[in-house]
Amino acid sequence: MLLLLAVGIWFALPHLSGLLGLAKEETGAPEAVVPSAFRSSSAVSGHPAAAAFDGFNNRYWAPRESDDGRGEYLECSFTEPVRLLKMVVFSGTSARKDEFLTQARPARITVVLTSKDGKETRRTIRLADQAGQQTFDVRGSDTVGVRLAVESAYGTGKGRRVAVAEVEFFGHRT
Repeated sequence: MLLLLAVGIWFALPHLSGLLGLAKEETGAPEAVVPSAFRSSSAVSGHPAAAAFDGFNNRYWAPRESDDGRGEYLECSFTEPVRLLKMVVFSGTSARKDEFLTQARPARITVVLTSKDGKETRRTIRLADQAGQQTFDVRGSDTVGVRLAVESAYGTGKGRRVAVAEVEFFGHRT
């Protein structure tokens, strides 16, 4: 009986590390995972895509062409694949309430996660029209890229651009 148990443990050892790693990822606190490259559909002068991923919520990305923001997007990529769990978005020009309403803000965005094998996972999220951080569960394994596409916006009008102050990702490095 002991010999059978020892053989069972011997064959299970390679799989235990994977199971323990999965348990750690599900119960351990996610860490910030910072993208390494940034792009956008367009950007007004002084408000590039990188401003939405720079760690400061008083600088922002704003597209150049569209008054309603529809179809505009931000993209980022990671040097190494990551397991994403959460995304934090600061919409508008700033987390400060007095600056928040100076431009349009995204109301609904489609998040597209691209894994290292090219598989895409899509999720549409609805943002509240409020200053400050908004947190969303956005899960993806082996993620190497993320696209945030604006579907609709609050406060649109002539000369008003959709603004995103900051986007942050949390998860685990694989």
